[in-house]
Amino acid sequence: MSGFLVINPHAGQGPRTEELRAEAERLGIETHVLAKGDDPVEIARRAPAGAIGVAGGDGSLAPVAQVAIHRDLPFVVVPFGTRNHFARDLGLDRDDPLKALPAFREGRERGVDVGRVNGRAFLNNVSLGLYAQLVHRRERHRRRKETLARLRALGILLTRPAPLGASIDGRPVKVRVILVANNQYELDLFSVGVRERLDEGLLHLYVAAGWVPTTWEERTGGHFTVDAQAGRLGAAVDGEPEELETPLKFETDPAALRVLLPPP
Repeated sequence: MSGFLVINPHAGQGPRTEELRAEAERLGIETHVLAKGDDPVEIARRAPAGAIGVAGGDGSLAPVAQVAIHRDLPFVVVPFGTRNHFARDLGLDRDDPLKALPAFREGRERGVDVGRVNGRAFLNNVSLGLYAQLVHRRERHRRRKETLARLRALGILLTRPAPLGASIDGRPVKVRVILVANNQYELDLFSVGVRERLDEGLLHLYVAAGWVPTTWEERTGGHFTVDAQAGRLGAAVDGEPEELETPLKFETDPAALRVLLPPP
């Protein structure tokens, strides 16, 4: 076998799961399709030595990537979710997950930065405030059409203009959005754009104060601390809804992840 692939069949492209599994095993890649109750972290910890990959969306990647870092093994990303922002920024073909599989056998290695919040790894970003509330509401209404659910959530949030009761590195801020990114993003209204680099070795913290975040203030550094009076903050970690206990200590782990990319 030339590697081990964890497949999340619920990441957004479930009907192609068997096709992906069959092609991976044809290439000599051992696979595990996640079933209800499976812990992908434990499965990755028990995987044989060699490249570890994940077929899933952004939220599926970081927990297994953390195992790859701890075991000092290369990591393969197979875009199999709805958005696949990390795969996009790696330059992978998001329309055909099968094209990522040759990375296991003849991949070229690239060191990629990893962000951490209270020790937990993230590959894209952590959002707090309005963005995070949108993600939490999207999760509650995920069975509805996404556009309708998003517009409904936005309408509700705009009627609640209260800023976050938060501080950044000990200084109180009156903002509605805080976004801590693993490397620099291009930001637009309610969307996170592309990153030109994944190996800058820096975090970028963005804040916006208005009802609608049209103007951003950006800070750059290797670490930040975000605190809140409430003791907890609703967050979206790589697009997944979470409740995080404060203070939130953000730091970067430069070039910690050994990503294998498929040949051109």
